[in-house]
Amino acid sequence: MSTDSYAAADRPIALTAPSGIDREAHNRLDEAWLAAAWSHPTTRVFVVSGGQALIDEPADSTDGRTELVMTPAFEAPVTETHRYFLGTDEDGVRYFALQKDSLPGRMDQSARPAGLREAGLLLSPRDAGLLVHAVALENWQRLHRFCSRCGERTVIAAAGHIRRCQACGAEHYPRTDPAVIMLVTDDEDRALLGRQVHWPEGRFSTLAGFVEPGESIEQSVRREVREEVGVTVGDVQYVASQPWPFPSSLMLGFTAQATSSEITVDGEEIHEARWFSREDLRAAFESGEVLPPYGISIAARLIELWYGKPLPRPGDVL
Repeated sequence: MSTDSYAAADRPIALTAPSGIDREAHNRLDEAWLAAAWSHPTTRVFVVSGGQALIDEPADSTDGRTELVMTPAFEAPVTETHRYFLGTDEDGVRYFALQKDSLPGRMDQSARPAGLREAGLLLSPRDAGLLVHAVALENWQRLHRFCSRCGERTVIAAAGHIRRCQACGAEHYPRTDPAVIMLVTDDEDRALLGRQVHWPEGRFSTLAGFVEPGESIEQSVRREVREEVGVTVGDVQYVASQPWPFPSSLMLGFTAQATSSEITVDGEEIHEARWFSREDLRAAFESGEVLPPYGISIAARLIELWYGKPLPRPGDVL
C-alpha cells in the first residue's frame, strides 16, 4: 500500500487526539472527594441527553471551532443519580456530565444541540474527549438499568462508571464491543469498498464487523471480509483505533491484503462492493457516483492513507 508522504498526523482520526483530561478513576469511589470536586468554583458541567449536548461557536472564533456549552456546577440542573465525573484537565478544572431527559433551553444564545457525528469534527480535542466519554456512559446507563444476574433494578455508583445490584450484590461495568474496520487492497493496489444494504445510493466505505467470542482481531478481519464479500485475506496490519459509542463500540482499524479478488456480496449486510483504483475513485467522486464515508469515521482516514490525500467533503469543488 502506498501512502506517499500523507500520514495520519496530517488529518488526525476524530475522537482520538490527546484530550488533556486525566480521568482520575481512583477518585470515583470517594464520595467525599466527588462532593468537594462538584462544589469547587472552577468545576464545569454540561448536560448530555439522547447522545447530544449543546455546542456553541465563541464570538472570537476564527476557525469555526465550537465549544461544549458548560456552566459552573452551582448553575447546573439539579440531579443526584445521573451525575458522571469525567476527569480533570491540566489546569485542575474538573468536569462532570449530567444525564437528563432533555437538553436545557438556550433560546437567548446561538447554542444548538449536536451529536458526536457532527460535533466530533468541530470540537477541540478536550471537548470531543469529554463528549465521547459522556455519550458512552449515557448510552450504557440507559440500556443497563436492570441486573443481568437477577433482574432487579440497579443503582449508579463510581460517579457513573458502575451499576450495582442491591438485591444480589452484582456489579456491572460499562460495555465496550470491539469491532474491526479494514481497508482491503489487492495485488494491483486497488481498494475494496462496499455499500451496506441500508445506506443511500452511492455511499461506499470500508468493510467492518464485530469481533466474535473466542476470536482474535486478525481472525475477525479475515472472517468478516470473507463473509461479506467472499474475498480471502492474508496479511493484516493494525493502523489505529477510534471510540465509537453508537452505542458501545471500539473501532479497531486495519489494512488487509487480499489473496483473491472475485467478489460475492452476502446481500444481507453488503448490497454492493467494488474494487477501485485511485483513478477510479477520483473519477467516481467527481461524477457523484460515489459518496465518501462520513468525515468523523476512521473509515475515512483508512481510505485517505491509501488514496494519498483528503477525501472530498460535501460542498467541495473538485
